[in-house]
Amino acid sequence: MLSPCLAFTTTRPPYKTPSSAAISLTLLKSTAQLKPASRGATKPTEATGICRVGKRENPESTLLASSSSASGWSTSAKMVVVDRYFLGTLFASLFAFVLLCGLRYNNRKRKIKEPKAFQIYTPRCQSSEKRERSADTVSGTDVIIVGAGVAGAALAHTLGKEGRRVHVVERDLTEPDRIVGELLQPGGYLKLIELGLEDCVKDIDAQRVLGYALFKDGKNTRLSYPLENFHSDVAGRSFHNGRFIQRMREKAATLPNVRLEQGTVTSLLEENGTIKGVQYKTKDGQELRAYAPLTIVCDGCFSNLRRSLCNPKVDVPSWFVGLVLENCELPFANHGHVILADPSPILFYPISSTEVRCLVDVPGQKVPSIANGEMANYLKARVAPQLPPELHDAFISAIDKGNIRTMPNRSMPADPHPTPGALLMGDAFNMRHPLTGGGMTVALSDIVVLRDLLRPLCDLNDTASLSKYLESFYTLRKPVASTINTLAGALYKVFSASPDQARKEMRQACFDYLSLGGVFSSGPVALLSGLNPRPLSLVLHFFAVAIFGVVRLLVPFPSPKRMWIGARLILSASGIIFPIIRAEGVRQMFFPATVPAVYRVPPVN
Repeated sequence: MLSPCLAFTTTRPPYKTPSSAAISLTLLKSTAQLKPASRGATKPTEATGICRVGKRENPESTLLASSSSASGWSTSAKMVVVDRYFLGTLFASLFAFVLLCGLRYNNRKRKIKEPKAFQIYTPRCQSSEKRERSADTVSGTDVIIVGAGVAGAALAHTLGKEGRRVHVVERDLTEPDRIVGELLQPGGYLKLIELGLEDCVKDIDAQRVLGYALFKDGKNTRLSYPLENFHSDVAGRSFHNGRFIQRMREKAATLPNVRLEQGTVTSLLEENGTIKGVQYKTKDGQELRAYAPLTIVCDGCFSNLRRSLCNPKVDVPSWFVGLVLENCELPFANHGHVILADPSPILFYPISSTEVRCLVDVPGQKVPSIANGEMANYLKARVAPQLPPELHDAFISAIDKGNIRTMPNRSMPADPHPTPGALLMGDAFNMRHPLTGGGMTVALSDIVVLRDLLRPLCDLNDTASLSKYLESFYTLRKPVASTINTLAGALYKVFSASPDQARKEMRQACFDYLSLGGVFSSGPVALLSGLNPRPLSLVLHFFAVAIFGVVRLLVPFPSPKRMWIGARLILSASGIIFPIIRAEGVRQMFFPATVPAVYRVPPVN
């Protein structure tokens, strides 16, 4: 909207907002029959009706003042001319100002505590009856875990440390080789510390990540993680996914009550609506069955078991094309790089001391063929010209080496069927676009929630109590998971190019908003990194970006076309974020305490 212009005199200097386009509000008083100024006094400012926006003058307001003077209006009384956009701009400005001040106050007030040192916890039975029941099942298994990826391996170690007897069945125990799951956000690293697994990122040539660098149309801005209140070791980590998983598998296998076995789970064993275990085929082809009171399915994004435990609504908005750039210096060391390219973002981040991972997002259900050379041509002709000069040659060299890989980017909101005796975790249960690298943070956060939730239960054979606790898990995980999921989906749509002018303005507004620094960058980055998993903060920042974009459009001179684009920008922003929130669950996301059967503390016997 146009900045409000009030036609009466003052000598107050213009107030500058922190935005790049400084908006000045000049108040002009018009006083008739001015007496001659005394010697040495300051001559009052004449009422010119000029509304200053930065250093530019609004000719419309000038015309308004001059015409009023020419029409013969009496100057014996004070005159006020109010711009027709005054009220709308006033309310929008007040709303944005109060919103951002509130966010800054909350960030200062909130004290972020580092996790306590990891301690081994042994479940204690709360009655002699439970103690006897536990003794009767010494030879059995407490938990079966299907899959030993990031979620499965970390969960096996965690429950093993808790004293549970764990049986892990993994399809392939050799080192995985994937092009995603290579960036762990600081929030995920804090969860790794809480689980006692922080040494798994050591001795694998993992790289510290301190923030992001954002590139658009030849301009760039650096966004640092807000790590001031943390120990110096706390930061993001990037690495080879397979090395990280192998370290966690090895650490889990050192526990005497954790058994890792290579095999393919073919089905879940059900009896009277309760999951009793799994049927699986061993490496040498034997068909076996394993039984336990709790079965946790963590078999990844390609899970063939999720259909019996949730309503899988898998969306594939795009594909990642992966390359490895060797001996390449990034423009900003120890930072992930996001290029807002056409048609969608391109990512760069280090995965070792000599390698940089490049992920090119290709929208749609299909990608150009690698075999016939279409992919190489696409990357050279369409993608390479949009890269920073420092990365261009290394990118072309990586294409010529021919090690190009692709992977679909899946998105699936969590929509479980609460099933006695079974639980879903990791990518088998909930996926989001990997643009923000939040998948491992969500998985590790879920493990912390489940660990704390199961601690009061000594005997997992108590099916009724176990079912209530598992239902609580699906709600207690929501604030962290939903914040990261919603942000990933929203950022991908905002960062992707679009022919729609409103979407273009939203994309530019997001870049400029983050470039402002201070709370405008630290707030969104704290959400992105998992350091501030608060859904309300996400919604406020998202619409602050939208309002910022509208103000950019309407200053200094609004027009019907710009006003229409501004209205569409707000509608577009709502159309991006509200469907994602609805899929995540409004009540679970913002009001988890109102959901029944939520155990925040152990129940009293």
